Amino acid sequence: MSFRPPLQRPGAVAVPAPGGKSYGTLGRRQKVYANYVEIEKYPERDIYQYDVVIRPERGDFKKLPPPAYMRSVFDAAMGEHRKGKLKGTVMVFDSRKVAYAPQRVCGPKEALELEISFNDDGRTENYVIRLREAAVVNTSILTEFMTGRGNINVGEVQSALNALDLAIGSVLHLEMVGFNRSFFTREQSIPTSGGLELWRGFSFSVRPGIDHLYLNVNTAVTAMYTPGSLLEAITRILDVRDPSQLRGRLTVQVLREMSTFLRGLVIFLRHRGIQGRRKFAVRGTTPKGLDEESFDWEDPNKPGMPENITIAQYYQRRYNIRLNYPFLPGLVGRKNSVFPIELCEIAENQRYKGHLDEKQTGDMVKFACQRPGDNMNRIMDVLQQTNLGRQPVVQAFGLSMSNRLTEVESRVVAAPTVSYGRASREAPSFVPQGGAWNMRGRQVVTPGEELNYWAVLVLANRQYITEAAVQGFVATLVDCCWQTGLKINEQRPPIYYGNPHAEIPRAMQQAWKSIRLRPGASPQLLLVILPSTNTQVYQVVKNSAYTTLGVHTQCMQSKHIQRPNKQYCANLCLKMNSKLGGTNQSLHVPHMETMLRKKSTLFLGCDVTHPAPGEQHKPSIASVVGSTDFLGLRYVATLIQLPSRQEMVDKLQEAVVRHLKIFYRKTKAKPQRIVFYRDGVSETQFIQVRDRELIEIQRACASLEQGYKPDITFLAVLKRHNTRFFPMGRDGDRTGNCVPGTIVDRSVTMPGITDFYLFAHAAIQGTSRPTHYYVLHDDAHSSADDIQQLTYHLCYTYAICTRSVSLVPPVYYAHRVADRARCHLVDMGVGFEEATSSSSGHYGGVGVSVGGRPAVAGSVTAKVIKINSLLDETMYFM
Repeated sequence: MSFRPPLQRPGAVAVPAPGGKSYGTLGRRQKVYANYVEIEKYPERDIYQYDVVIRPERGDFKKLPPPAYMRSVFDAAMGEHRKGKLKGTVMVFDSRKVAYAPQRVCGPKEALELEISFNDDGRTENYVIRLREAAVVNTSILTEFMTGRGNINVGEVQSALNALDLAIGSVLHLEMVGFNRSFFTREQSIPTSGGLELWRGFSFSVRPGIDHLYLNVNTAVTAMYTPGSLLEAITRILDVRDPSQLRGRLTVQVLREMSTFLRGLVIFLRHRGIQGRRKFAVRGTTPKGLDEESFDWEDPNKPGMPENITIAQYYQRRYNIRLNYPFLPGLVGRKNSVFPIELCEIAENQRYKGHLDEKQTGDMVKFACQRPGDNMNRIMDVLQQTNLGRQPVVQAFGLSMSNRLTEVESRVVAAPTVSYGRASREAPSFVPQGGAWNMRGRQVVTPGEELNYWAVLVLANRQYITEAAVQGFVATLVDCCWQTGLKINEQRPPIYYGNPHAEIPRAMQQAWKSIRLRPGASPQLLLVILPSTNTQVYQVVKNSAYTTLGVHTQCMQSKHIQRPNKQYCANLCLKMNSKLGGTNQSLHVPHMETMLRKKSTLFLGCDVTHPAPGEQHKPSIASVVGSTDFLGLRYVATLIQLPSRQEMVDKLQEAVVRHLKIFYRKTKAKPQRIVFYRDGVSETQFIQVRDRELIEIQRACASLEQGYKPDITFLAVLKRHNTRFFPMGRDGDRTGNCVPGTIVDRSVTMPGITDFYLFAHAAIQGTSRPTHYYVLHDDAHSSADDIQQLTYHLCYTYAICTRSVSLVPPVYYAHRVADRARCHLVDMGVGFEEATSSSSGHYGGVGVSVGGRPAVAGSVTAKVIKINSLLDETMYFM
């Protein structure tokens, strides 16, 4: 049966709310510790929310001071006025515009003004703080939400949770340096490169559970600026031993790198010409050295005789300070004041918000990587040290809690049967143990097209990566491919050398042309040997392949050429086979049919990636992947350009129509069911995203055939959260983590929604993080066991792994596609951050729009992005 256009366009279908909460029953039951502390008592009464305006006694702020400064001013006023105007009432402040109090401090229509003289580094400023009641938050709504009484969603309890978070955070700010809900200390910090250091800390947040309220506590790490001499920091950033080495080397690129590090940094100016120290925020740097930057100055000893002098001369004549490094640029502060770098110090307790380089990222990963037992002990230690339940501010808000971690029930679900090709020497079907297996003696389920037309492009020094070494590696790779079932008939492909610092697309075209083709044939693959992990070279290679050449590329690093490793070659083979149309592994077909109730099922995964901070005029990119077979093993991708930082996916209907048509063309069957995994949505956005995007999917179906209504299961996926579980006794794996297949769907999960935490993978190191799945809509009325088992078993089908993965493959593939969008759009100069870094999490991100309009106005409109037609319906993104 073919899809037919509808006689008339149906109207929007009302979206029902999730049908209550259900729990799974399959698997071996065992207790685990959660990093949650039960809040044994919380207020079921009114908490008062106040708008806060802090302003100087005279005038106003041109720009709000940093949050830490605003908090200090507010706390000073609370200390002075608590027994007087505040009548003993405790107040907690979010460091910007909102405060909460357990009792009223002024009438509903009144304003209360508090005056305070605040001393900061020897300078006294007078401020007026104006409080006006903004809302009354009835915390009894938490009880209704957690017990399932009434139709309440998590967004409606957010104000109550914020108030309790601030009450707890106000205590932690006294002991640690706080940023939002995370708090850090310099104890046990380590230095890293580029003038930074890494700090340990903790995140604290109040979370509703099933019938109980909890405090979630997790370990955290962050990068901080190293306080002290700014000159020393500059030498570390630019990797020189002595500042004098920078003379004559301050190119535009170096100045840009320096300016990126400094912008927004709070600096202290200290020299003998001023009393104490002067604080300012860096707005930029001068384009020239201070021995070249000049201005008109009137010497106080020679009034009426202005002269033009350099800034270096000014410091010599005004303060008798001879600059040691006058060739360095100056720092630009307020009112375009300029200060010498060598006289400045970096203020303490400043968080670094920029991108970490490869070395810093590696240090961060090592620093954060701790065994589960060590992390659990650190959490218990901080609970004992802070003793939050006995703090006066916490008690004033009616909170009482223990210092013990909560025990919750988990279940371990059995792994699926994984199948390989029938020509395998070893057993083609088996049940993996511990979430991992190997392919030794096994062949892929379905080989891709035979590889006849391919070439090798070497973007590395020919002196080190010789042609003989490349031929030796290719021979090993070809042998591994044959052993795994991928046939490579051209065993001596042409080898072409290119310069990674020159015109890479031209080198790719030359390698492409060197392939010996029969009439009517097209190149199938370029094996590209990269000189390093340089992302810019990689992006240019992929961009040229996706847009101009329309050829698959398999990139690898040159360090693997000299000593070919069969395991590494086998991994390359899996990627190549996927790109060439093959299927590497499968699940046991009868079992999958049972789980899917013998209904043809289209699996969809969706993710959104946003521009890097400071690039709000650049587009966001949505990636939608859809399966093309009955078992959800192969996928094709659709890219959608969105207005900057928009989370809602415009053009989703168009993308789903495309995937429905491809599925039908590949399988000759209409999907009777659609399972949609949506990543990058915070809990407060669930209802809005579900209501809009579910209708888009329904309209896509109806647009193809009147009355066509497949069952739709809509799941939100959350990976970036702070929930962790720790096994008891010997229940864990060799790393001390929960074993693959562990599911938690009780106690600390979301009230009113069927949701679950799933450990689908075996951790290699550190503390494993489960993925959190929420069932927001399900026409199929699946049991919790059905959805949990389906999601877990799909994690064994990720095409290029002989391990189960932590994230369900449709979302994992959508991540890869979104990541490849950086390469696809590299010619637009678009930089992207991780899709979930600003938009995903329990409480959402800053600056992300969930409506139909961008968070920052711009000219970018939503549209589907096309890639080269030769790659369009392939797994090019592997």
